Amino acid sequence: MAQPLSYLALGDSYTIGESVPEAGRWPVQLAAALRERGVAVADPRIIATTGWSTDELSAAMDAAEPLGTWDLVSLLIGVNNQYRGRDVANYVQEFAVLLERAVALAGGRTDRVLALAIPDWGVTPFGQASGRDTALIASELDAYNAAASGQCAARGVAFVDIAPVSRQLGAHPDGIAADGLHPSAAMYAAWTLQALAVALPRLRPTPP
Repeated sequence: MAQPLSYLALGDSYTIGESVPEAGRWPVQLAAALRERGVAVADPRIIATTGWSTDELSAAMDAAEPLGTWDLVSLLIGVNNQYRGRDVANYVQEFAVLLERAVALAGGRTDRVLALAIPDWGVTPFGQASGRDTALIASELDAYNAAASGQCAARGVAFVDIAPVSRQLGAHPDGIAADGLHPSAAMYAAWTLQALAVALPRLRPTPP
């Protein structure tokens, strides 16, 4: 029997699934959804920690054992850059390096890399109570996501824009975890559907 496809998920709290059970994390949901549709994918190896910015993710990848080559790599990073007030130029420079590393980890196959947009935390109960200008949060995250999308387009990497659904569901009780900030498993399920639509045709074996 053939080995299942390997999957490496890189990110921050949104990838590790802060405040949701392991099965609720979107990369875990994505692997399960692919298996349900006939694509044998192992549960993901996740390199992600709540609070990480782009440079911290990069350092963690440096510190990990040689990561080798993966059949699928996902990348979702940047919210903590924005939260800490870093500018778009800094973000895009460091994101571009991470994106190149993700492609290399996928064996140079750009079609095996997915980058997800940063969700809008300003619409959440935490964001609304933060005292910050939520319109500014939205505009800064739009700029971050536009820059990331451009980097992906230049390399032929799929960019999965989950920002709109984060704004639709981010203020709804069903869309938010108990901490009032991070997505619920139901929100992650909505992200998974968008990622699945991109990943499935790229991973599904072609008939002989």
